[in-house]
Amino acid sequence: MPELNPFAIAQAQLDEAAEVLQLDPATHELLRWPLRELHVTLPVKMDDGAFKVFQGFRVQYNDARGPTKGGLRYHPDETIDTVRALAAWMTWKCAMVDIPLGGAKGGIVCDPRKMSQGELERLSRAYIRQVGRIIGPEKDVPAPDVYTNPQIMAWMMDEFSFMQGFNEFGVITGKPLPLGGSAGRGDATARGGIYCLREAGRVLNLELNGATAAVQGYGNAGSFAHQLGSDLVGLKVVAVSDSRGGIYSPDGLDYESVYAHKQQTGTVLGFPGTKEITNSELLELDVDVLIPSALESVITEANANNIKAKVSVELANGPTTPEADKILYDNGVYVIPDFLANAGGVTVSYFEMVQNAYDYYWDIEMVHERLDKKMTAAFHATHETAQKLKLHNRLAAYVVSVARVAEAMHLRGWV
Repeated sequence: MPELNPFAIAQAQLDEAAEVLQLDPATHELLRWPLRELHVTLPVKMDDGAFKVFQGFRVQYNDARGPTKGGLRYHPDETIDTVRALAAWMTWKCAMVDIPLGGAKGGIVCDPRKMSQGELERLSRAYIRQVGRIIGPEKDVPAPDVYTNPQIMAWMMDEFSFMQGFNEFGVITGKPLPLGGSAGRGDATARGGIYCLREAGRVLNLELNGATAAVQGYGNAGSFAHQLGSDLVGLKVVAVSDSRGGIYSPDGLDYESVYAHKQQTGTVLGFPGTKEITNSELLELDVDVLIPSALESVITEANANNIKAKVSVELANGPTTPEADKILYDNGVYVIPDFLANAGGVTVSYFEMVQNAYDYYWDIEMVHERLDKKMTAAFHATHETAQKLKLHNRLAAYVVSVARVAEAMHLRGWV
């Protein structure tokens, strides 16, 4: 079904912003398509001695504002249209937080869960040998994404450095700290979202200290949102969930205890003194703050009217459908959209690039201070645009981002 094509969705979202901005037809058309993409075929020797051939992609969507930036996914269901959509969203995300980068994305069609470390290393190096000609600190900088991690980034950085004949730490971000990684990268996505929530509390006159919150998804972003929501703004987290279900306690859930339980058992279920709830029930709890941090399209036309939270902080990508956006807006739910709320990750990745470029590394306090400044400015740019033009926040965020990219293209004389 074409409506489920992620790139068609990305184009439709852009079209809506282009209409508000009254973009000229050439600018609009140029922004609807990637500037360039590379398809690669990767033969890899497997542990049993046989060769297996993999397909991979790298899409550089738009580099009007600077070198492109974006993650690399290893996934059995990867498609070129998914990569194109994610590259477009990265373009808007980098413009949203006003960092001098464009958007890119890459992927390999594979199932890393069924591959050994040796096979993953050979695949990763093979990918860099093919895409190495179009990446680099001045061109395009990959990063980890679904099923990729700092170790995979280290192999890729090493292969690229070998091809150049010198160390080039800045070609990849999300690296281990001993190889030019940045302090503060681990919790950056959740931290950026909590900074945005703090600002939302201020503009909405919502007291966050003691406010109730529910977190859907307890991976990297969700677990850090539980910790930082409590530590930074005083949230009382009363419900959390993972893929197997959720737990609820009106008295609040202690982060350290729940996290230890999850590490020990593999799930939040069974945590003492809590009531089990479903992921669907968690979304509809009567709480002040909802933090969707798991899957896309969990808030839809079917359940949007049941959302009781005052604020939704989208740490997941695409948790709210376009139909649900309109319902939440009409019902007065304040949505902090995904490519604003979860932009802390790419912002600290950019900081990693800066530190690599001048070979001097910041302490954690400096990373947090500069992340706070970027996220706060991005939040207020979106909020003010939404208020001025009477738009829901997601469309306002698009308007801010697309306008910045369009301006760079006009100044360069592209259109």
